[in-house]
Parts: sequence; C-alpha cells; structure tokens
Amino acid sequence: MKKRGTVGFYIFLVIFVFLVMFPFIWVFLTSIKPVNEIFSSFKWFTSNPTLSSYEAALTNRPLLRYMLNSFVVSLLTTVLSLTFAAFTAYAVTRLPIKGKGLILGLVLAASMFPQIAIISPMFNLVTNLGLRNSYLGLIIPYITISLPLAIWILSTFFKKIPYELEESAKLDGASPFQTFRKIILPLATPGIFTTGILVFIAAWNEYLFALTINSDDQWRTVPVGISMYQSEFSIPWGDISAATVIVTIPIVVLVLIFQRRIVSGLTSGSVKE
Repeated sequence: MKKRGTVGFYIFLVIFVFLVMFPFIWVFLTSIKPVNEIFSSFKWFTSNPTLSSYEAALTNRPLLRYMLNSFVVSLLTTVLSLTFAAFTAYAVTRLPIKGKGLILGLVLAASMFPQIAIISPMFNLVTNLGLRNSYLGLIIPYITISLPLAIWILSTFFKKIPYELEESAKLDGASPFQTFRKIILPLATPGIFTTGILVFIAAWNEYLFALTINSDDQWRTVPVGISMYQSEFSIPWGDISAATVIVTIPIVVLVLIFQRRIVSGLTSGSVKE
C-alpha cells in the first residue's frame, strides 16, 4: 500500500512538473523551428532545427540592450527596496513604536492599489522631474510597488528572531543600529535573499510602467522590448520565442545559484520558534 502511494506521488509529481514546464518547453521548441514550420504544422519536434530565430532576435532588435536595462533597473530596485524595507521592518517589529499594526496595515493597503490606478500621477511625477527615458525614472515607481511586499516579508522573518539575543546586545552596550547590523541582519540573511529574489523577478517582469515611462528604444526593458518585435502586418513568433528563451536564462541561473538560500528563507519564515 505504501509502495502504491509512493508511485502515485511520483506520477503526480511528473505530471505537475510537465504542466508547469509545458509553456517554456513549447516556446523553446518553437524557437528552434524553421519559420515555415511554425505555421504550417502542429508538431512538437522539427526535423530541421535551426538557430536562425535566435540570430534574428539578437539582430532585428537591440535585445542585449533591453536585457542590460532590465538588469540595471531590477538590481538597483532590489538593493534600494531591501535597504528601506529592512530598516522599516526592524522598526515596526523590534522597536517600541506605537501603532505598529496600523503602520503595517497602511503598508498592506498601499500594496493593494492596482498599477493602473497610480500610473497617471507617477507618470506626471517622473515627467516633471525630467526622468523619462532613464533608469531612475523606472526605479522610483518600481520601489513604490515592491516596497510594501518587501516590508511585509522581512517583518515576518524579523519576528522569528529571538528577542533574548537583542536584549543581550543591549546589555553589552550595543546601540539599536549596532544590534540591527550585527545581530538581526546576519540572522535574517535567508529571508533577505528570498525577498530580494522576489523583488528582482517582479521588477524584471514589470511591463506597464516600463511601457509608459521609457518610450525611447534604447531605454526599454525586456518585456516591452519583446512586445516590439511584432510589426503591423505580422508577428514573428520564432523571433519572439527565441528572445523569450534568451531573457529567461538569467532568471533561471539566478534562482539556481541562490536556490539553497531561497528554500532556507521560505522554510525559516514559516517555522514557529
């Protein structure tokens, strides 16, 4: 009976993984098909694999420039969001401040606003500051939408750290900032890595602000850049599929590199001390 349950579990696991990976598998198989086969037949595999779509994806549009823009914006957004979120989460979870619940409630309420609701004032702000078609013009709204998520996640991790460690540091004469830097941050490292990966991926995939604020092709990010591959009369699915595969690779590599820290962060944030 136990063996049957194990076999059933692995069958379910294989089916689940296949369903999750199916879109990426299909995009990859489409990217290596000749253009005439993409529309002429519905076949999984091609007998004449080619990399022409990858060459077209890199030459027809400045894809590498799009990736550089996305990387810079996402990295700076992640660093700044984690910095602000770490100080805020520490203050509302570890310091004797009144109205902590109200503060976290307001943060949660801010994260519930849809992007389309704040796109107009954000666009006016960025335009008045002269930051359109720049990295900073995207970083400001990206921090706005990612900061509430980062604060809530880090608050969960900071609450799990025993207060006895903080009390011991105070008895040794440590200031609140020294306690934060030498005790809280090292213990919350898994949570910080997890939050950072989530913020980075969210910034990498963001489309609406990037489309609205950066209209110059040299400042476009990956999602907007890929959407520009289509022309008025045709959609080059081969080029789009190849570009999708190329821009997905950095995210996959990033997750694989920090896989252990991400898993450690997710589990440590859910285990009650």
